[in-house]
This record gives sequence, structure tokens and C-alpha cells, in this order.
Amino acid sequence: MSQQNQHRMQDPRYQYPPGNTRKNEDQPDPALDSKLSPKADHGEDTYEGSQRLQGRKALITGGDSGIGRAVAIAYAREGADVVINFLESEKEDGDETLAILRNAGIRADAIVGDLKDESFCQSLVTDAAEFLGGLDILVNNAGKQQYVEKLQDLTTEQFTATFETNVFAMFWITKAAAAYMPAGSSIINSTSIQAYQPSAGLLDYASTKGAITSFTKGCAKMLIEQGIRVNGVAPGPVWTPIQQSGGQPAGKVDGFGEHVPMGRPGQPAELAPVYVFLASQESSYITAEIMGVTGGEHLP
Repeated sequence: MSQQNQHRMQDPRYQYPPGNTRKNEDQPDPALDSKLSPKADHGEDTYEGSQRLQGRKALITGGDSGIGRAVAIAYAREGADVVINFLESEKEDGDETLAILRNAGIRADAIVGDLKDESFCQSLVTDAAEFLGGLDILVNNAGKQQYVEKLQDLTTEQFTATFETNVFAMFWITKAAAAYMPAGSSIINSTSIQAYQPSAGLLDYASTKGAITSFTKGCAKMLIEQGIRVNGVAPGPVWTPIQQSGGQPAGKVDGFGEHVPMGRPGQPAELAPVYVFLASQESSYITAEIMGVTGGEHLP
């Protein structure tokens, strides 16, 4: 989608081409946006900010690629300073994202490390707050998703790693971040349509997303006592590297997302405005909510 078309009214079914995932190649986990084919739109050429987050200080996990990259770009162009986190194996994507952020004229940095390590999660928050001079937006976005068709083939190792990455890290980071966040801050957790409509083969992933949804609602009721809002975003099928690295079975990657009423997968750029809204003061009366971006595969 070209920059000149960003605000032009158009049919959402064809804003991005249906079936754009039919020509693809698998890649190892963790996958990279640099190798994603066809390429995803993160708003690099389309997102125009309006200073809605001017002066804000954001930490985004999984900020190298996919939805995390799109959110980081949007936040930067809305005026926020941003720290992103990713794995060492994702550094190629992370460096590219960091260059885009700095080109927006804000202060940006990257902190590399594995969120399955509690001590790293704590230092991540401390180091991010030190670099940013505070912290008032947290996006818990990093996630692990690996498709396993049969229950007997789902190992304890994978089940544990998925929960450590998706749930335990969110808890560790949120707990550490809340100590730095002033009233008016916002925490946004990435959950999924899988929390409500779990797919066979994604048992561990869907279970973590159910936990994230409940954590979001419960944590919101705790942290509002500090003036901190906590909400979640539940994407439907979105075209990101995770789909090509075992997040979907090979047969489902072809035509990925075409089953939803809109007839196509979402692009990361289509998620970013919701994360901007939930981080901004425009959503001041919204907490403990989950906002779906699903192409019509609606939440309950």
C-alpha cells in the first residue's frame, strides 16, 4: 500500500492482495522478516505519525519483526523514544528495525537477550528505563509458536519453553516495569484469537494466549491502583515470519488467512494503530480490555 493511499477510503478486502502467501518457503525458527516471502508491510513506507506519543518512553519485546516491528515504527513516528528486545539470532531484523526507528528522529536502542531467563527480563527493564530516562509504555509482544499435530508429539520441553516465553516473561517484565511506571502509563499485551478459538496443533500456544488474556484482565485491576492501564490486542491470522518457521503446518501456509470473512491475512501495519491507540491518552477510560484485529473472525 503506497503512502498516498494510506488515508484513502478503499475496500478492506483488497487493501492487501488475498492469497499473497501462496508462494513461500519455510525457514528455521526463529524466522526473519528479511527472509519472509512474500514481504510483509510494517508501515515502513506508509505510517504517518501525528505526535500522539510525543515524549513517551516505550519498551517493546519482539520488536525486531512482525507485529513488534510495526508497533515500534508507529510509536517512533508518533514521537516516542523506543527500546526493542529480540534474540541474538534475530539481530539482522533487529538492526534493520533500529535503523528505521532512529531515522524517525527519536532515541532508540536494542537490548538483545532471551526472555526465558528471569534475571535477563529484570535487567532488560532496568537497562531500558535507564536508557529512556523512565518507562511509561510496555508492549509484551514476543512469542513462541510451533505447530505440533498430535498430542503425543508435544514435548514437555516445548510446552515449557512456550509458557516461559509467552507467559512467564510477561509476568517477570510487567512486575519489574510497574515499579518504574508513573500514573498514566500503559501496558499492552499481545494475545490472540487462539485464546478463544484454539486450533488443533497449537495446544501450547493457544493455552498461553488464554493465560495472557486472563493475566491482562486481572493485572489491570491490580495496577489501576497505580494509575496504570493494562489492555491486550488479539490478532487473527497476520502474515509474519513465525508462520514460516513452524508456526503453521506446511499445507496451511499456502493461502494462510483466507478462511476469515475478509478473505485474506492481516499485515503487521494493520495492527499498529490499535497499539498506538491503547498507548495514547485517547484510550484513557479503557483498561482490562482485549481488542480484536481478526479480519472478521471475531472475539466472543
